[in-house]
Amino acid sequence: MKVDGKTIWITGASSGIGEALTYDLERRNCKLILSSRNEEQLKKVKANCTNQGQIHILPIDLSDFDGMTMKTEAAVSAFGTIDILINNAGLSQRSLIASTNFEVYKRLIDVNYLGTVAVTKALLPYFVERKKGVFVTISSLMGKFSSPYRSGYCGAKHALHGFFDSLRLEHEKDGIGVTMICPGFVNTNVAQNALTEDGSAQNQQDEATANGLDVAVFAKKMIRAIEKNKFEAYIGGKETLATYLRLFPKLLHRVVLRSTVR
Repeated sequence: MKVDGKTIWITGASSGIGEALTYDLERRNCKLILSSRNEEQLKKVKANCTNQGQIHILPIDLSDFDGMTMKTEAAVSAFGTIDILINNAGLSQRSLIASTNFEVYKRLIDVNYLGTVAVTKALLPYFVERKKGVFVTISSLMGKFSSPYRSGYCGAKHALHGFFDSLRLEHEKDGIGVTMICPGFVNTNVAQNALTEDGSAQNQQDEATANGLDVAVFAKKMIRAIEKNKFEAYIGGKETLATYLRLFPKLLHRVVLRSTVR
């Protein structure tokens, strides 16, 4: 499958991976629906594009579950169709379990898991009716194994794999594809926006993220994975090798402990 010329809905498009995908996909003549809570930043992203007539801005709050059907109808009507939904919006975390307020866990589940499920379920009947469509979901290596300081984030990302693996099994007969993208360290503002124990943002970059894969390079690798119809793609540096240690839990445990960065 080539993405060129496709109509693609991207959540979390105002910065980071979503912004980089926008610029790359726009050069491939795609029609794009850009969503996030930050409408002003979405406008700036659109202004950086050449083919602005092929870009539609649709502000969305993933925690507004009840409003998702209306937002999905608006997304479909923007260009009359949607070929691919890229579930990219999400929040990270940097706090220990013992000191983390329960409300932080609720926020992480609402945005990273339930919000993604809500928008996916709202679009699913449209894909079923058309007998085609692709759901691409940005998970994380933390969706395959866990790490200290990220308990709520890991839990939500693990949940995404359970849901989307089921969706793939149930709707393969309907011509619907599912690709899970698992980033390692990518140089974005994800660490700066990560929630701390009281729900406030960390507001500082960490070394591993700053030294991570360039976001434009990541976007190109991700697009190649989508075009190859991969079930899962692990994209990053040497940290991606840890996914192959899942058959050896104690060894994986020791490796993660030695390499943990807050």
